[in-house]
Amino acid sequence: MAHGTRSARGSFGMDRATRTLTVAAIDSVPVFREGLSTVVSRTPGLRWAGHAGSHHAGIQMCEQLRPDLVLVDSALDPHGHLTRVLAESHPMLMIIALIDGPQRTTDYLATIYSAGAHGALPRAAEPRQLADGIRRTYVERRFTDPALAPLVPAQRASEAGALQRPHMPLSRREYQVLQLIAEGMENSAVADTLFLSVETVRTHVKSILRKLSARDRTHAVTKAFRSGLLVVSPADRNQQNGERSPQR
Repeated sequence: MAHGTRSARGSFGMDRATRTLTVAAIDSVPVFREGLSTVVSRTPGLRWAGHAGSHHAGIQMCEQLRPDLVLVDSALDPHGHLTRVLAESHPMLMIIALIDGPQRTTDYLATIYSAGAHGALPRAAEPRQLADGIRRTYVERRFTDPALAPLVPAQRASEAGALQRPHMPLSRREYQVLQLIAEGMENSAVADTLFLSVETVRTHVKSILRKLSARDRTHAVTKAFRSGLLVVSPADRNQQNGERSPQR
């Protein structure tokens, strides 16, 4: 579910260096989202728009709240699919990847830039570093934090981007429907969540099965996870690991 306050995107005729920017985040870890909210809310010139903890909720949030910038946890988007959907659906939206863990590589940064990201910041950035990176991304249209800059030499990033450009076989809405199916929702629940008719959802499901060459919904979800089109969120993965840990 997306959380935030509705606000229209401001006039792009204003000075890019001085206008107040609305910032949102797509991150599955509640305490991290709260930290981002605090940093943004306390920074002059930035205003917190809201947050979401999953792909489909993030897509809805950007549709409803129309922030100027959205921060995306790299662990939630390891193949750049979410970034590409957001970039294609909202050309004026600035997308900043928060890089951590296995995604801190040259290939990954090249992939997200090719998918449409405008900035890359360390997920463990200090508050001032984060705020400065947000503003510089908006003003310069492309910004890589100095801590990550060695990973994206111009020539290598361009070459890797051409090889790693994420392939998204589904439309934005089909992607949302597939996410919700993977969460165990039936067509009626998907329709209620996305404010669609059940018949429209059925049409999307048929298209998903055709595009993924899947026999049924379960097969489509399985293939999507195997191909990287769907990912297990870090929060869900940590919860599963915790459930499996022996009691001490």
